[in-house]
Amino acid sequence: MAVARSFWKPVLIAAAAAIFVGALGATLTDTGAWYRALLKPWWQPPDWLFGPAWTVIFALAAMSAVYAWRGAQTTSQREWVVGLFALNGFLNIVWSTLFFAARRPDWALDEVPMLWLSILIAILAFWRISRTASFYLLPYLLWVSFAAYLNWTVVQLNAPFD
Repeated sequence: MAVARSFWKPVLIAAAAAIFVGALGATLTDTGAWYRALLKPWWQPPDWLFGPAWTVIFALAAMSAVYAWRGAQTTSQREWVVGLFALNGFLNIVWSTLFFAARRPDWALDEVPMLWLSILIAILAFWRISRTASFYLLPYLLWVSFAAYLNWTVVQLNAPFD
């Protein structure tokens, strides 16, 4: 029974963390009148696609966390795994807060490089302990790269913000 519990513990913790960050981000994401009034590029995906895309991204990130945790050989490495994912989750929530709650896409754009770097640093850090963990984060890095360009375009089309 102890083997089964130790197998599922990181899975359940990673899933709970991903659900928490995703749910909090979704709560902060208000696509009401203010958002609908923003000018957006013609190539922006439809709004309904963002929820499923983020669900896949967070599921892959949770899988990455499990592989990284299991690949970690020391307590210090496990602390880095937790710390990198905690930092990334925090930065993800900050972006949603800035863009949607504060209605400042320009500030959100300023925050994007930190979010992007938090993913890249995790990919590089996990490479030594679990290449699978690193690969699971690549779609997240690509999505945030695309989202950064979309954020930049929204700023260009709608600035200045008050």
